[in-house]
Amino acid sequence: MMTAAVLERLTVNDLKSLLDRWQGDGGPFHVFVLLPEAERAKVGLVQAICVEAGCPMAGALFPALIVGADFREAGAVLLRVAGAPPPLLLTEAAAADAPWRFGKTLVRYVEANLAEDEEAALFCVFDALTPNIATHLDQWYLQLANRVGYCGVNAGNERFAPSPCLFDTRRFVANGVLVQLLPGHPGAVLAHGYRVPDRLITATSAQGNRILQIDWRPALVVYRELLAEEYGVNVTRENFYSRAVHFPFGILRVDGEVLVRIPMALDAEGAIVCTGEIPPNSLLALLDARGCANRAVPALQAGLSRLAGAPAAYLLLFYCAGRRLHAGPSALTEIAALAHGGEKNVIGALSLGEIGMALSGGYPLFHNAALVGVPWPGR
Repeated sequence: MMTAAVLERLTVNDLKSLLDRWQGDGGPFHVFVLLPEAERAKVGLVQAICVEAGCPMAGALFPALIVGADFREAGAVLLRVAGAPPPLLLTEAAAADAPWRFGKTLVRYVEANLAEDEEAALFCVFDALTPNIATHLDQWYLQLANRVGYCGVNAGNERFAPSPCLFDTRRFVANGVLVQLLPGHPGAVLAHGYRVPDRLITATSAQGNRILQIDWRPALVVYRELLAEEYGVNVTRENFYSRAVHFPFGILRVDGEVLVRIPMALDAEGAIVCTGEIPPNSLLALLDARGCANRAVPALQAGLSRLAGAPAAYLLLFYCAGRRLHAGPSALTEIAALAHGGEKNVIGALSLGEIGMALSGGYPLFHNAALVGVPWPGR
């Protein structure tokens, strides 16, 4: 049986009671735990209780939880995972050879736990500060191809400060990724609702998640000029993130898909640091976040309706933290539209980057400013 639960308060008695009830249902299972950043100090408590109960566990910290039509900074969301292998917690993800090594590990993980003709989703949670997430996804696809469907999110804090955010029963780490294979699962749907303007630019110099030059000029100079000319917005080092979250970059792919990259900081050299890699010479657009809210929810709902399988009891929803910062109160309107629009029992978390598959095939892509919907059976 796979199901989910929300703890309003993360106390010893409440967590023990829930695990006792789930263990009474029979059959092996493990628990996937979503915690808000404000509950960081209780990771050790969750680990100790799960060890005492003999219950395998893994989880991640997010800026906030989603329960129904609300964002919450206390409690926990717990997923009971049955009929699936325990997740992998892989560390040192930023190392140059990590994408290749992790890919090899995932091939063994999938081959050991999935029948040859069985479909599955591969759900992953990265530390948001991992600088090579898109490279990981590229390498995983080179080794696994369409053997699985890909989906996932980033964990961490909105300060973008290095800090442990992934855990299992004995570890609490940064610079890693949690990977959960879900046999028989239909996968996830990702939507962001951004439209591309007519004016395009080129990242003529980029390294990893840093844009050094746009159209052969310093990236910050061009970005400031574009915001001033197009939108009358003045950007400084002091207000950079609070302004830039409203005007992210869009990477244009040849299949017409747009990958959103939210600028999160400036480095000492004046390069624009984004949440996610920017390939050198990428064709970019400066996106306007206004209006995207009206398009994302219908797109997500339409995608969920097309997924195979029986209707889910829960919608596991991840909502970009940068999108919430841009949208303000309208963010609640978006999740309320899902909670009250036929998607009952909405649970999940704010994320710091989202992973879905390309519209033209099964290739995994890393996005920002998006919503990810994962049907959760509840059976």
